[in-house]
Amino acid sequence: MPKRASSSRGGGQKPLARDTLPEGSEVPDRDLFFNRELSWLAFNDRVLQLAEDGSVPLLERLKFCAIYARNLDEFFMIRVARLHEQHRGGVAGLVPDGATPGETLDKLHARIREQDRRHGDCFERVLRPALAEKGLRILSMKELDAEARAQVDRRFREQIFPVLTPLAIGLGRHFPYISNLSVSLAVLLRDPVAETENVARVKVPKEVLPRFVPLKSGGAAFVPLEDIIAHHLDALFPGMEVLDYGMFRVTRDVDYTVSEDAEDLLVAVQRELRQRRFGDVIRLEVQAGMNPKLREPLEEALELEPRQVYEEQGLLALADLHAVVGTPGFSELRDPPWAPITQLRLRPERDADGASTVMAAMRRGDLLVHHPYESFATSVERFVTEAVEDPDVLALKQTVYRTSDSSPLVPALIRATEGGKQAVCMVELKARFDERTNIHWALALEEAGVHVVYGIPGLKTHAKAILIVRREGERIRHYVHIGTGNYNPKTARLYTDLGLFTTDPELGADVADLFNYLTGFARPQSFRKLLVAPINMRAGLLAELRRTVAAHAKDRPTRIQMKMNALVDPVMIRALYDASRAGVKVDLNIRGICCLRPGLPGVSENIRVVSTLGRFLEHSRIYLFERGGEARCLIGSADLMPRNLDHRVEALAPVEDPQLVAQVRDVLERCLADNTHAWELEADGTWRRRARQGGERRWAQGELMERALRLAQANTGRPLP
Repeated sequence: MPKRASSSRGGGQKPLARDTLPEGSEVPDRDLFFNRELSWLAFNDRVLQLAEDGSVPLLERLKFCAIYARNLDEFFMIRVARLHEQHRGGVAGLVPDGATPGETLDKLHARIREQDRRHGDCFERVLRPALAEKGLRILSMKELDAEARAQVDRRFREQIFPVLTPLAIGLGRHFPYISNLSVSLAVLLRDPVAETENVARVKVPKEVLPRFVPLKSGGAAFVPLEDIIAHHLDALFPGMEVLDYGMFRVTRDVDYTVSEDAEDLLVAVQRELRQRRFGDVIRLEVQAGMNPKLREPLEEALELEPRQVYEEQGLLALADLHAVVGTPGFSELRDPPWAPITQLRLRPERDADGASTVMAAMRRGDLLVHHPYESFATSVERFVTEAVEDPDVLALKQTVYRTSDSSPLVPALIRATEGGKQAVCMVELKARFDERTNIHWALALEEAGVHVVYGIPGLKTHAKAILIVRREGERIRHYVHIGTGNYNPKTARLYTDLGLFTTDPELGADVADLFNYLTGFARPQSFRKLLVAPINMRAGLLAELRRTVAAHAKDRPTRIQMKMNALVDPVMIRALYDASRAGVKVDLNIRGICCLRPGLPGVSENIRVVSTLGRFLEHSRIYLFERGGEARCLIGSADLMPRNLDHRVEALAPVEDPQLVAQVRDVLERCLADNTHAWELEADGTWRRRARQGGERRWAQGELMERALRLAQANTGRPLP
């Protein structure tokens, strides 16, 4: 195992005082679990470390800088907002680690302040000057020469000034509404006639104008929109003396709950989305050193506690840096380009009836596709589009959790309906931050005649499944895709996900039952092979864990390997502790939150937890139980969290072909062996980044890209770029 180095700053938790426990005594129950929110913060710290990593190309570091900020925004809007609600309601002791909401909020505030300081330093002191040396500059107005300043002045008069609306604060006026995540200028003014000082607010209209305004020059140069506005404040307040100004930004609670009794789910979600923009302010970010005459009226009007206010060095809202990351050119500052290959069995090849289709390949045996190493377009998209064109296909059914405006899958369902086929789409309207996109598609599908359903009241549908029903002679065959990721062509190039294509009759019948459960009044109590939450997934996974423990012996060792985004569920964590106590080796590859505490003597010394980050977002969910000669492998949509197991419709499907199981095991082994972009969790909650100490360099994502290219080259006989 590689040596560990460089601890994850901000990710650690208080170590257990094991030496104070009597020999043979149990570890206190609350010490068996890490705090969920602090564990998430440690995950975002790992993202920040990639932005700080000098071995990562500059624009990729800038991307991680933006991802850190976007992640934190979403964390405040949902998780921190919920903690404040619980704190106000006097809720205590809801979490396995025993922390109250108030205690957690205090710890979050301290650690976020430290992370934000590093984040600001990374951008302002490292990335911004380093990019400028390479010709990509983010400039202040003070840094512009006369020609560039004249250009910006003209743009301000013609394009920016017309959309600005200064709003007075105080003087008997209602405090202006400040929209979520908007950047604003607070301006201190002096009226020379009345000899009074007043405060005004100017919103930076980055929703309709570029946040980073490009200069028309020989290189790539940008000026922050707020800096341009600040430089021209005299034009906004004629006759007034501008004494001072400062930037600020608010984050609001955007979480919502749709009643299970809602008569029309679509209408209910639309109504909640309209109300969401008026959620409570959860965070106020202010420019460091802001004049108290500007800061204090904001804090008072927004009724904020001190722990809700964050001073930021430099620019606010660094999630907007994604626009700069997308600047054309600068290939030397990016990761080498990657083009997914076509899965080898889906390359042009004729079958007996002259067809060259995904379904023809499926009839020859199960397929496993690994995105983004293998193409989403030539597998999943092709599977659906070919089914639309196939005259023998009778029906297409698909779940949609997150998709994109450019996705060809949903329009394909419209074409299927127009071609006389039955098309069914289960659209999850409550997919957080994608509600509007999903509502748009749902309305378009309904208008075209597609059968659109919104799932089961009180449950989100998170399962990823496609069912194609095809007539073949006098029989009907089901063609099924079960995936770990969303049917989204954009994220399929950025997220690592697995997809199983199968014609297994029992799995086909299970997926048909699953769609009937989602669309009608069916209440299946069991499935043949599929594990479905909230029906049989929890029980099914616990049964696999218990079978593995029961099969374990010194001469017949067993092993558990799991890969997921988050491990939170206390029941599942305790079952993994039981496996460890029995001597079973447990290897966990967890990208984000992990509430399990590894390395506790007598509890979890046989459990190893590794987090892999990098160029692609690790998103696959894999559950592998090895018992002697038997390997039980499941893939699907579910993480081990209470919400996934009890409050969502999720699906896990078995991978049964031994060659495909070996492929899944290979992916797991590479991720667990990574010593380039991997961290290992210790018993005290510290995530220590692995470092290569003279041994072989292991980088899972790089190895999987190389493997895909080697396989493609061997198949074609031609070298590939």
